[in-house]
Amino acid sequence: MDIAVEVFEISKSLPKKEDYALTSQIRRAAESISSNISEGFGRGGDKEKIMFYRFSRGSANATKNHLIYGTLVKYFEEQQSSAIISKIEDLVHELNKIIKTIENKGK
Repeated sequence: MDIAVEVFEISKSLPKKEDYALTSQIRRAAESISSNISEGFGRGGDKEKIMFYRFSRGSANATKNHLIYGTLVKYFEEQQSSAIISKIEDLVHELNKIIKTIENKGK
């Protein structure tokens, strides 16, 4: 959820013309990361958990992509976006470990 809050803060400075484009997309993608982790954690079966953790990983990568784009078009300071991207990469690494652990549990 920290990532979603940081993305919200960094996206406050986006131009008004981006309200229904980049602003909306990056905020929804970032918020979806923790939502899918929460939903996966609450699921009973391992297959469902893995599915939602993979959705979360996809949202994390989409958020990262939006941050890179926003930096390239000079909407975001590289230092700010890089810090968030680093957190996203750490989270994806942890998600991959969780997914692998659950998959190996069934073997």
